[in-house]
Amino acid sequence: MIEGRAVRLRALRAEDAEHHLRWRNDPEVVRLAAAGDPRFGPTTAEALADRFGRMLRIDPREAGVLTVEEKAGGRPIGMVDYRGVDPYEGVAEVGIFIGEQDYWSHGYGTEALGLLVDHLFGMFPLHRLELDTWSGNTRAARAFARLGFQEEGRRRDAVLLAGARYDRLLFGLLRREWEARRRSAPGAPEATGATATVGQSSGAPDAQGQLLSEPT
Repeated sequence: MIEGRAVRLRALRAEDAEHHLRWRNDPEVVRLAAAGDPRFGPTTAEALADRFGRMLRIDPREAGVLTVEEKAGGRPIGMVDYRGVDPYEGVAEVGIFIGEQDYWSHGYGTEALGLLVDHLFGMFPLHRLELDTWSGNTRAARAFARLGFQEEGRRRDAVLLAGARYDRLLFGLLRREWEARRRSAPGAPEATGATATVGQSSGAPDAQGQLLSEPT
């Protein structure tokens, strides 16, 4: 378990499926988290049960998903994930979404993603972390920038949503940038302790890396 000030990250549990079912059938969550990608949602309980079975068996050395809980009440409010850990290149992809709309725009997602970043750089010999979002999700882009991620490029008109075209924004964070930020901000939240056994996959393989769009 990874503790922050307002949120904690814990291993995925089978009972979390009911929250994911609700989140993935919320049109606004689907729009922001995945730019309307139908692979994210809406979905059925049967399809999600099959997906969760795969999530719970993933090798944590390669990928994982953690539930984001609000500390005060222990309420699950979203998820963070990592995947594609490449020990040779030293690269991994990360993602996040906050499914409970009451917790949007209050910094919960930013803190959760920051905890994941700290944990991954501490656990793996990684050189960089990557994530992306779409140009219509300005909250996500601002949150990534607050954590030190730099926009490294964009795939123009790569996202189609409701008949309109948007860019896919690509972000990266290098270990030396992360270390410099930690040295300059000693009061920033840190990952304390370790995760429970993370024997899960993220929802990301189903959404092709498009879960990582609704923090803050």
